[in-house]
Amino acid sequence: MQKLLIGIFTLFGFTHSFATPHLDRIVAVANDEIVLESELDQMIRTVEAQLESRGAPLPPSHVLEKQVLDRLIIQSLQLQLADRIGIRVGDDTLNQALQSIAEKNKLTLSQFRDVLEKDGFSYADVRENIRKEIVISQLHKREIDDHITISEAEIDNFLATQKKQGNPDVEYYLAHILIAVPEAASSEDIQAAKVKAEKILRQLQQEGDFQRAAIAYSDGQQALEGGDLGWRKMGQIPTLFVNVVPDLQIGGISSLIRSPSGFHIVKLIDRRGEEEQIITQTHARHILIRADELTGDEDIQIRLNQLRQRALQGESFEKLAKAHSDDKASAIKGGDLGWVSPGQMVPFFEEVMLSLNPGEISKPFRTQFGWHIVQVVDRRKQNMTEEYNRSKAQMAIRQRKIEEDLENWLRQLRDEAYVEYRLEMPEG
Repeated sequence: MQKLLIGIFTLFGFTHSFATPHLDRIVAVANDEIVLESELDQMIRTVEAQLESRGAPLPPSHVLEKQVLDRLIIQSLQLQLADRIGIRVGDDTLNQALQSIAEKNKLTLSQFRDVLEKDGFSYADVRENIRKEIVISQLHKREIDDHITISEAEIDNFLATQKKQGNPDVEYYLAHILIAVPEAASSEDIQAAKVKAEKILRQLQQEGDFQRAAIAYSDGQQALEGGDLGWRKMGQIPTLFVNVVPDLQIGGISSLIRSPSGFHIVKLIDRRGEEEQIITQTHARHILIRADELTGDEDIQIRLNQLRQRALQGESFEKLAKAHSDDKASAIKGGDLGWVSPGQMVPFFEEVMLSLNPGEISKPFRTQFGWHIVQVVDRRKQNMTEEYNRSKAQMAIRQRKIEEDLENWLRQLRDEAYVEYRLEMPEG
């Protein structure tokens, strides 16, 4: 359980509640907010636990301190912007997120809270950290994701390029180091960054410890993960790297790659191919009921259980959906969602749906849209190669655009902010 909790907590940046034997002090100022030494110390402990759990080397303490402090500053700047534009996360959304985490660990919410406190985590701090992560996620959606557009021509070009490059199912496991330059960098700034990047590249070519170098030097978002970008198909690889990665040998390191963000170094850790996938589709119906001022969660569960019993006893699920479902688009079709492909529904809805055999009806469950019961009508294996490839292409293009735009947006946010370090930070 401890190892599982470490994985969850590091994802959200959770921290243990350690007593501080000395007076707290300010270690950085980010616009209108401050970062306290206690926050920094707690986050460093959490990152150390994450690195140790993955077997990653720990960088020198002053290097880790700088990386973690920069991450806290970026987090603070994003939360301040979210507050200014009115992004709020209510208790219902927060409780649903906690419930989801507990269920994924096969615990009730009460058991989850007990495990947290037993392992030295503050439940209040966990709630607040999850709230922050949801706020930042909603901020990214508002500022980046919602502005991404993908044309049919882009999908066509993507697929044509894949065809020229060979097997579109080949995946590349990549790691990345970024030595950033400011948005309005002077020639001196650019030259200094280049010299630093060249020095790191020479070290990598001699020693080869890419993970340690990324943790110590990279300005990228994955720095504290050792620069790990994970497995990527060609369409998911940042545009800057698409002409570089296919030519690398496994274990190979690129030369410097220049972009407006700075200087990049990429390592190909591994390469693999995939067999053709046949999609399993599920034909499903559902009934959705949303809470309101007059109807709470408990009342909804009772009502849905009653509807479920009526359906199990022979009443038409379609007629019940037409009469009771708050999802008006599907209600007029008897709750029919049609043939659903993997990834088409929100994760928890899909998880419940896939746990059912044809003819079965779920117990009531909740997603961000409200409370549901779902009936599986049938399943089939479907060869949807063209549709599947276009869908994958669209998702890959979208993810690539989001990552590139997010990197630029975060850099601009940082460059336009007033940031003052109160710790003595080493040069370089």
